[in-house]
Amino acid sequence: MLSVADALRAVIAKVPRLAAESVPIVAARGRVLASDIVAARPLPGFESSAMDGYAARSRELPARLPLVGVSAAGAPCVGAVPAGSTVRIYTGAPMPPELDTVVIQEDVTIDGDRIALPAAPVGDNVRRTGEDVAHGERVLSAGTRLSSWEIGVLAALGYTEVAVSRAPRVAVIATGDELVEPGTPPQRGQLIASSTYALCALLSELGCIATPLGIVRDEVEPLAALLRTLDHDAVITTGGVSVGDRDHVKAAFAAAGIDLEVGKVAMKPGKPFSFGRRGDLAIFGLPGNPVSTLVGFELFVRPALLAMQGASEIHRARAPVQLPRGYNKPAGRTHYLRARLARDGEKLVAHVHPKQGSAMLSSTIGCTALVEIAAELTDVPAGALAPALLLEAT
Repeated sequence: MLSVADALRAVIAKVPRLAAESVPIVAARGRVLASDIVAARPLPGFESSAMDGYAARSRELPARLPLVGVSAAGAPCVGAVPAGSTVRIYTGAPMPPELDTVVIQEDVTIDGDRIALPAAPVGDNVRRTGEDVAHGERVLSAGTRLSSWEIGVLAALGYTEVAVSRAPRVAVIATGDELVEPGTPPQRGQLIASSTYALCALLSELGCIATPLGIVRDEVEPLAALLRTLDHDAVITTGGVSVGDRDHVKAAFAAAGIDLEVGKVAMKPGKPFSFGRRGDLAIFGLPGNPVSTLVGFELFVRPALLAMQGASEIHRARAPVQLPRGYNKPAGRTHYLRARLARDGEKLVAHVHPKQGSAMLSSTIGCTALVEIAAELTDVPAGALAPALLLEAT
């Protein structure tokens, strides 16, 4: 049985890299850059005023100067500015090339047909060409997962499209005779296939193209036959990967020509996680209990899909959190506890959900972290710190 770290290394080492494609920047949020972004123009592209005021020559100040023009955003002052004069200027307006400083309007006095300006240093209240981004500067690196803010930078640089790694096409298959789709009233002994919908939502957040393929019964050949037909980049199955008499997923993997790299992981929940490949198709076998499914996705599937896209950062952010009540467990498996984090001064406090069973899906409501209790630990005292995967910014 592999450790979590060894299992993750085995998965990342075997996932293929996807080719690049060009997408409109309005559709690029969450996608991974396929190449560096180098500025083909400076930002800003011209010198402008940072404030409303009056533009002048610093060497001529202090002085009472005549007003000879106005420069506004989108309507620059035209013509040369004579020596010994000033120009009314507004925030964002181009600086007349002869002038080098701006005195804010609160610091001037209007004296008849002249403007009294105090002394001001060269460049005061002036935005320099390229002070934000220089021409030729590498602005974003390949492997960056684009946020809304970075898309704004791309737009400012004039991009309408950007090269990103192709979106992974991921099939999702639920297995189990007991499963029914939402909308079908479950009979005694039946369960709704909820994990499919949670997984598709998580995949969408990663920029993947998720294809739910429904429910396959607990038999080897129907699942193997379906797996043989897939031309996706990855497939996620849920259920049937343990060792019970009706757990046929691993046998179906073998029948479909899939070589298993990982078959069991020393963790709770989610021990019967499986991973394999057939050519460039990556297969993730997640357990059937819904919490085990989601934890397995966070620990293995999510980083693997980001690695497929060449992301430079594939892991969730981590932080030490305080466990007010401590935690006890047997040695041997790493435990992942659903928790809601709250700030207490500079500390993050983990309020662990009282229901930690792997079938207790309600424990994921409001969950903002998975607190990791190392395999070798047995007794975590009250108030001790433990690492946590941050599922949301805190």
